[in-house]
Amino acid sequence: MPRYLHTMIRVSNPEDTIAFFNLIGLREVRRHTSEQGRFTLIFLACPGQEGIAEVELTHNWDPEEYSGGRNFGHLAYEVDDIYETCQRLSDAGVPINRPSRDGWMAFVRTPDGISVELLQSGKALPPQEPWASMANIGEW
Repeated sequence: MPRYLHTMIRVSNPEDTIAFFNLIGLREVRRHTSEQGRFTLIFLACPGQEGIAEVELTHNWDPEEYSGGRNFGHLAYEVDDIYETCQRLSDAGVPINRPSRDGWMAFVRTPDGISVELLQSGKALPPQEPWASMANIGEW
């Protein structure tokens, strides 16, 4: 059974955005910084909703102008079996924009082009064909 995880938005000034969400009642619950990837992820939630319904703020360190809704990132869902879920979507004609080559994460898009991240529940599954050898099919 899928479980809603978070919605991601890109932000240019994390402190201002955190202050905005603090006014609504959300609080920072965790943070991940990637020196190599040059980004910081900041997760916010209402008290008592940590891990249930979060907002992920993505701050890319290199300046970038976001236009055309690009600052809205994706919806994220945890699934019981990422390979089975991707196969079911593929069988229904949904393109897999970023296949789960690692048994952990995949990206697909809604018919309107909204990006949806699928994350394996628990630990990553062992690499499995044909997914493990698939090239990056499209932009996610």
